[in-house]
Amino acid sequence: MAGKVYLVGAGPGDPELITIKGLRCLQEADIILYDRLVNPELLKHARHDAQLVYCGKLPHDHAMNQETINSHLVKYAKMGLKVVRLKGGDPFVFGRGGEEAEECTENGVEFEVVPGITSGIAAPAYAGIPVTHRTLSKSFAFITGHQAGDEEAEHQWAHLAQAVDTICVYMGISHLPNIVKHLLQSGKSKDTPIALVHWGTLPGQRTVAGTLESIESRVQESGISNPSMIIIGEVVRLRHKINWFEEEVVPHLPIMPH
Repeated sequence: MAGKVYLVGAGPGDPELITIKGLRCLQEADIILYDRLVNPELLKHARHDAQLVYCGKLPHDHAMNQETINSHLVKYAKMGLKVVRLKGGDPFVFGRGGEEAEECTENGVEFEVVPGITSGIAAPAYAGIPVTHRTLSKSFAFITGHQAGDEEAEHQWAHLAQAVDTICVYMGISHLPNIVKHLLQSGKSKDTPIALVHWGTLPGQRTVAGTLESIESRVQESGISNPSMIIIGEVVRLRHKINWFEEEVVPHLPIMPH
């Protein structure tokens, strides 16, 4: 009997934010290949006899490289197993789910995608920052911070600075100086609000907010690190007004007139 691969989004961290369908896949899986940022609480929903395989990746330190993960998905499915590839956030938002889906297709393995809530939306929401707002932001973009040092991608920053109201940057904290530099060079005001949300949606969530001019020093003072989402745009100013999750909101950024 042929097996099947389920590419499941685990959500941004809070275990209650996984979808009902994603949870059902976990409960029924024969084997679960899970990432570093998946909340361990979710693995408690696995069957007692399910095999759990850690596939976590740290910068320059991969428990399992992507090619090996791809081959495992195919191998286990061809053994007739129900395989869950459990990813933080959403499989198709900087999760390499597209590559894994391609591998399944090329090897004749049936697969299904179960979308998850991505941290680019959830982390700002838990910090009191809506990525869209009727008067402040009519557009938003997701981008990976890994491109910040890529000369070929510099034109993208220029486009984003002028064409998009809210920019959400994944995996960007180590590239923060370059991100700030590119945006300022592309015409963004030094007073543009920016926030970094660390461990978004989890009890230990911390947010550091400032402007493009001040954010680097504030991040250095706070000691904030990965995993953190970066949000850039006027919607950050709403944080002091509609924050609902964290106990403190610092610093105060005034709401711009509509």
